[in-house]
Order: sequence, then structure tokens, then C-alpha cells
Amino acid sequence: MAAAQDSGGRTGARRRIAVLIPCYNEEVAVPLVIAAFREALPGATIYVYDNNSTDRTREVAAAAGAVVRRETLQGKGNVVRRMFADIEAEAYVLVDGDDTYDATAASEMVRLLLTDRLDMVTAVRVTDAEAGLAYRPGHRFGNRVLTGMVRRIFGDRVSDMLSGYRVFSRRFVKSFPALASGFETETEFTVHALELRLPLGEVRTRYQERPVGSVSKLNTWRDGMRILRTILLLVQRERPLAFFASSGAALLVLAILLAVPLVATYVETGLVPRFPTALLATGLAILAALSMVCGLILDTVSRGRLEARVLAYLAIPMAEDDPEVAGEGLCPSPDLTPPKA
Repeated sequence: MAAAQDSGGRTGARRRIAVLIPCYNEEVAVPLVIAAFREALPGATIYVYDNNSTDRTREVAAAAGAVVRRETLQGKGNVVRRMFADIEAEAYVLVDGDDTYDATAASEMVRLLLTDRLDMVTAVRVTDAEAGLAYRPGHRFGNRVLTGMVRRIFGDRVSDMLSGYRVFSRRFVKSFPALASGFETETEFTVHALELRLPLGEVRTRYQERPVGSVSKLNTWRDGMRILRTILLLVQRERPLAFFASSGAALLVLAILLAVPLVATYVETGLVPRFPTALLATGLAILAALSMVCGLILDTVSRGRLEARVLAYLAIPMAEDDPEVAGEGLCPSPDLTPPKA
């Protein structure tokens, strides 16, 4: 057991399933999460990464039997980056440490990932009356708006972009360029999977209230604006032609609106009555052309980056083809088949 806790990636082949729990001041909730996932996935190794908690999160997590580590860079995205770099497994279950997600869905999500050879399975939160108090109307509305934006721009294959409960393949984890520092990391997961056209799955799960004494770290407006900013930056990075073409079209329309009266007057009188306006219209037209050219150039660059990411993804062997996982004498995966009545 000591080797399993201390050696990290070198004994990762024996950890066929890893449960990853990023935590910040979750002293009340994290023991419940650990107990629930230990029951749902008895053969999994549970990791808790503490993110500068000021309460007893680390102590209670260790007492509950989790492998506890620390990430000093503040923010969920920074914790996820460290987790993905440190841990080796065949399937990675990522869940928030606030005890709002249903651990009993984990076995179905892992089974779906492994049997259908998927790269990401997302827990889609239900929005019925039972979940109404936990899933606040502001959060639900924001999730619908932001998820709708991503579906329209990147592909109509996701239902709950901001879910904090997912299962990943090793291929996804080891090829994912984790750049976000905070809660925007869920947006990065989704866009990365959609851009690479990875096989995805979804499982509907119950979403419950936090336990008494546990406080949410989310700020609806602040974090919502950060996620919106991330989406716009991802559009610029992944779809530069559309981004800069839209900007160029807006500038061109404005230039035309300014130029039409001037051209009409010039045709009638042979004079340009408002010379500064003519200069402004010309400048806007030039900026529109430059924006279009930038979009074309960056689209070529983006295409090359996408090809490199696909090749990096394909360079990682499937779990059963990995000699470290498929070798003799390694611990078998936990039996996820429901017991017979």
C-alpha cells in the first residue's frame, strides 16, 4: 500500500481506475465523497489534491483512506493539470469534492468508457424538482447559455458543458493541454474533445445539495464571465478564420455605412464634403481587409496545431495495448458488473 501511495506514476499500471478529487476547504464534504466512491468503485485508488485549504481538508481526507497530495498554484485548472501529469491509470474519474454528485453513477460511466472505447463520459446533471435547490436557477441558466454557445460554434454533441463529474481515458488525459487555471477547465475539456472529434458519452445523474456546513466557492457572475471569456479565446484560437472574418465583416459594414453618403455626394457634385469621415471609412475598410488576411493566416496555423494535437493523441496507445497495463501479474480491474439478485 505504501508503494501505491508514494510512487505515483510508476505503479499507475496497477491502478486501473483512479478517482481524482480536487479540493479547497472541503473538510465537511470530502470524507463523504471518498466513502461514496470507495463503495461505488472498490478497486479504485482515490486521490485528493488539496489546493491551499485553510481547514482540515488534508487531515480528514487522509483519515478517510485517500492518497492526499498538494497543489500550491491556486485554481481548479492548476490542480487538474497536476493530477493529469502525476497519475497513471486506465480510466480517470474526476469529481468535485463537494458531495453534490451521485457516486453510484461512477460504475456505469466507467463501464461505458471502457466497453465503448470512449475518451470522455460526462455526468449530465438532472434539473428536476429534487435537484432544484442544489442546481440554482442562475447557474442553470448560465450553463444553458454557455453550453448553447459551445454547441453552436464547436459541435452539437454535449448537454452539460460545465459538469464537474467526468470519466476520461488515458489517451485523453495524457494528450490534453491543460491551460486554464480556474473553473474554465471544464470548457477546455469540452472544446478539446469536440475539436479532435473524440468519441464521447453522457450519463444522466442526480445532482444534490451540499452537506450542511459546506460552502460553495462559485461566484455566478464572476466565474460566468471568466468562462465566457475562455469561450471567446478558444474561438479565436481554434476558429480564427470565423473570429477574424466576423470582426472584418463588422468593420466593413461600418465603413460602407460611412462611405455611402460621401460617394453619393461625390457623384452629384464631384466634391468630398466631409473629408475626415472619408478618411475614417477608408481606415475601417483597410482594417477589415487586414482582419480577413489575419484570419486566413491564423487558420492555417490553427490547422497545423490541430494536426499536431491529433498526432499526439494517436501516439498514446489504447489502454489494453499498453504493455504496462496488459502485462502479466498486474492487479485486475474492479468488477463493475452489478450483482445478480
